[in-house]
Amino acid sequence: MKLEPSWWRAWREDNLLQGVIRNTGYLFSSNTISMVLASLQGILAAVLLGPAAYGALGVITQYASTVNRLLSFRMGEVVIKYAGQHIQMGRRQEAAAVIKLAALAEALTSVVAYGLLALTAPLAARWIVKDVSTTSIILLYGLALLANLVTETSTAVLQIGGHFRSQALLTLMQNVLTAAWIGVAYLTHGGLYQVLMAYLAGKLLFGVGIALAAGRWMTPMLGPGWQRAPLSLIQGKRKLLTFAVSTNLSGTINLVVRDSEVLWAGFLFTTREAGYYKFAQAMMNIILMPITPFINTTFPEISRQVAARSWAALRRLLRRTSLVAAVWTAACAAGLLLLGPWVLGWLKDGAYLPSLPGMLVLLAGFGTANVLFWNRPLLLSFGMPNYPLGVTATAGALKTVLMLTVARPFGYVAQAVLLSGYFIVSVGLIVRRGLVELRRAEQEDAAAGLPAAGGEPA
Repeated sequence: MKLEPSWWRAWREDNLLQGVIRNTGYLFSSNTISMVLASLQGILAAVLLGPAAYGALGVITQYASTVNRLLSFRMGEVVIKYAGQHIQMGRRQEAAAVIKLAALAEALTSVVAYGLLALTAPLAARWIVKDVSTTSIILLYGLALLANLVTETSTAVLQIGGHFRSQALLTLMQNVLTAAWIGVAYLTHGGLYQVLMAYLAGKLLFGVGIALAAGRWMTPMLGPGWQRAPLSLIQGKRKLLTFAVSTNLSGTINLVVRDSEVLWAGFLFTTREAGYYKFAQAMMNIILMPITPFINTTFPEISRQVAARSWAALRRLLRRTSLVAAVWTAACAAGLLLLGPWVLGWLKDGAYLPSLPGMLVLLAGFGTANVLFWNRPLLLSFGMPNYPLGVTATAGALKTVLMLTVARPFGYVAQAVLLSGYFIVSVGLIVRRGLVELRRAEQEDAAAGLPAAGGEPA
């Protein structure tokens, strides 16, 4: 009889980890195919358009996303924390009230965001895209904001309900549609307009589909009549509002500091250099793609374990999911180092080879964020949204000042260095504080004589 190693048995019998991996698997199987499709559509778009037009594509799509996220209160996190905890405690009507409030707030901000986009599109076309003729297609692509009126809330509803397969299927459908559309554009020698319409079609499909899917599961999850749950059932509205505002500010800081890099590149450099930077970031997104499902599935579990004060199980979950992320990230790093020069030298006769230094620099920062992906969800679950906000604001302000004073003379690689440094510093500080809070909670329970929850040690 063959005996299995004790560490493998411990992992296999870890029900919490198995639940996360099972739910992640629904998204990962979709994301595996989506990763291939995203790679294909990105490469086709890059080859079809060339670095300059590819840079313009990145600026236009990211500008619309930036305006939307600028006003977003990240209602998905509000729903996961508050509605998720209500469901855990059997208070389904209170959960329904939180979800309704989140959906209304998100829909309102989406409409306002499109209005802001319409007002600022001419300025973006002139100063960032550096082509005033793109104003109309910025407005057209911005319709994705209206199609995704309640996407954050709907996604959170599916996550706390455990319906990850629905989200995975819609993600796959979105990527299939976008990739097929770009494939047709490539075969017919299309241009920037056709590629933008491909991305818009995918976003329309996902936005409408995710809202319908969430509506489908609301009654089984919350019971009949959830639509009539009054908003007055929500207790601690001030605390909820503070949480939402804090996550909005945190999201805004991330938006300016981390998620608008292509916009900054378009403003600081030529659209060709912005194209190099967009391509480098696109490769990082492929590396991150399999880990993104871990974030979506682990946050609800972290929140549940904190609510249940199951500290041993929580530590085990953080440690083991980080190890999985580290193995994947290391494999990607090895592949990039070994194959990157050869692949880029072949792609469009080496037109994107100048993006390789940026990829290697970004890998350090993105790799850190990959392995410690749970840094912010851990503090959110402890009800501490302000600490990540303070860290990202301080580190982000320093990074932005350096970018505006250093990046332009030294090129887009300097911008990549600053972004990686921001990731390493901010994630490291947030992780340290999260582990301090976890240790403090364990000591409080021990002092109170409460039994340790969470099962066997790792």
